Amino acid sequence: MKNRHPLLDSQVELVISGKAGIRGKIIDFGPDILVLYNGVQFFYIPLIHMQQMRMVYDEEANYSSTPELPFEPYNDSISFRKILLNSKGMFSEIYITGNQSIHGYVTAVMNDFFVFYSPIYHSVMISMRHLKYLVPYNANVTPYSLSAEQFPLKPTPLTLARTFDQQLRKHMGQFVVLDLGENPRKTGVLKNVDLNLLELADASGSSVFIHYDHVKTIHLP
Repeated sequence: MKNRHPLLDSQVELVISGKAGIRGKIIDFGPDILVLYNGVQFFYIPLIHMQQMRMVYDEEANYSSTPELPFEPYNDSISFRKILLNSKGMFSEIYITGNQSIHGYVTAVMNDFFVFYSPIYHSVMISMRHLKYLVPYNANVTPYSLSAEQFPLKPTPLTLARTFDQQLRKHMGQFVVLDLGENPRKTGVLKNVDLNLLELADASGSSVFIHYDHVKTIHLP
């Protein structure tokens, strides 16, 4: 039986990497993740990205009718990995980088990365340590009101490696888009992965070197 965390049911405001001012009530707390309910949605937030948390009290907020959690309750503590595994096939919003979230669903969970299928980006391989939050939607909600034919729950299968580093190496010689294409200098042909440096050939053919730690996502256009 898991112990009750002292912060459960607290109303808080969180500052996480890249986002400020997420308010809500703490619904669950694990060793590496917390669950925040903002009155409408559940935010699953890895603790590694929580930069600040302060207690707040919002008189207008009403959390008395908090719905059931989207995932089955755990007899022991929740964890980041358990949440990813349980979210497979469930339409969700995730936030990784920049000013936008992406919508779709988790299709695979590997050692240190997962695959997220999006109507816009298709299959995106995401380093686990760069996921800032996950918000699951109701079971009857589909992205952009797409039909099952337009947005299949079984996308084309990928050949996956166990680790993000190994997966990057599998794409050497291919045209790749890193970090959702937010930075045009992170799009090109992946020439090499060596000593934690990725070498990309950009549109002009020049080499661009990127440290492995700063690669959040990879997808093929």
